[in-house]
Amino acid sequence: MKELAIHIARHLVDQPDKVDVTASEDGAVTRLTLKVAEEDKGKIIGKQGKVIKAIRAIVSVAAAKANRTVVLDVE
Repeated sequence: MKELAIHIARHLVDQPDKVDVTASEDGAVTRLTLKVAEEDKGKIIGKQGKVIKAIRAIVSVAAAKANRTVVLDVE
């Protein structure tokens, strides 16, 4: 899931080298924290949060296929 989030984010931002995703396990839930350059946060979030919702949906579907639960946060 981490690699999927990195792949999607790098294709959306102007500074792909500054994309970083950290993962932490919390029981059955994996928490992914997406970090991007300050000027790219708007591109990741999108108007009314539509882009980040779409990224979360894609990551959640991939996680569901692996019988996992993933929470994606933007920092």
